[in-house]
Amino acid sequence: MSRIFLLISMLAVAACQPPSDPGGADAPSASVAPAPGAEVGALPSLAERLADRPEADRARDAGRMPAEVVEFLGIEEGMTVLDVFSAGGWYAEVLSHAVGPAGTVYAQNTEFLLSMRDGANEKAMAARLADGRLPNVQRLDRELDDLGLAPGSVDAAMLALNFHDIYNRGGPDGALAFLGRIYSLLKPGGVLGLIDHHGAAGNDNAALHRVEKAKVLEVIDASDFVLEGESDLLVNPDDDMTSMVFAPEIRGRTSRFLLRLRKPADATAVGP
Repeated sequence: MSRIFLLISMLAVAACQPPSDPGGADAPSASVAPAPGAEVGALPSLAERLADRPEADRARDAGRMPAEVVEFLGIEEGMTVLDVFSAGGWYAEVLSHAVGPAGTVYAQNTEFLLSMRDGANEKAMAARLADGRLPNVQRLDRELDDLGLAPGSVDAAMLALNFHDIYNRGGPDGALAFLGRIYSLLKPGGVLGLIDHHGAAGNDNAALHRVEKAKVLEVIDASDFVLEGESDLLVNPDDDMTSMVFAPEIRGRTSRFLLRLRKPADATAVGP
């Protein structure tokens, strides 16, 4: 099962990467690091903090609404958060500002994801973290079955726009195995935020890089997670769900579902 899951993960992260990433490959602008020893709760609002990001990152905010997403997921200052399949680190930087200097963000990437497209994600991540500009972000360049993180050690995890390929290529069993791995890393009461492109029944969603929310909900229902909340925050009624997500007419403006999954507070720290 482990080898099969790794293959699914490799295919998924390859399939979900566009030919170019306007929000990742550009060299980030300089950023003022938080003062050492700053206390939780002593920071400006998240919206103000997110203004201090590279222009290419901020250009994507209208379609991604990062401050609102973070608020919906309940990610707060001081948390430890895992950004799964971080790629060039767009969400890792958002999460860095969200958890503040007392928190930690693990930006996870597989070797395959870092090497693809002539190392575009490696270059983007290296530029983003150069000169210690995001001191609370730690690169985690490891496979999902060998992250080196203790079970039950993470407050929250995030997977943005990748679950569709895990499901489309691995089926319900592959998707369920993925959820199980993230579940084991979360503390009791921990949260997994899941964002993906809406797919319509009857379409070739694998080719379109989409997935039906109903199918995702079926997998969640079979897992040990509790679906705690759904949001229409990223829904775009102008997306008819027939275009491939990288098509110029819809790229960056696809209709997306946003789910908040919770590991029950009474669960054991290490698993179901």
